[in-house]
Amino acid sequence: MGFLRRFLGGGRESDPDAATADDDSSETLDPDEEERAHELELARFEQARSDDLIRRQQRYADRSWTPPAQGGERRAEDGDASGS
Repeated sequence: MGFLRRFLGGGRESDPDAATADDDSSETLDPDEEERAHELELARFEQARSDDLIRRQQRYADRSWTPPAQGGERRAEDGDASGS
């Protein structure tokens, strides 16, 4: 988001309605810092919302075991050239 703001030339400062609606804290932070603060707030909210079991499941999801695929790509009807 910060990249697009810099690339397009500003963001909130160029919009007169947004400039009047912002509070003093957003003027002191640059857009990247503001975005990082927002993401940190979201991460803290998710941490508080989820319990220990959910966090463990998310942490070890990439290590979960899945059974091997049985059979192959060929199906029973593939070799049957005679019509129905």
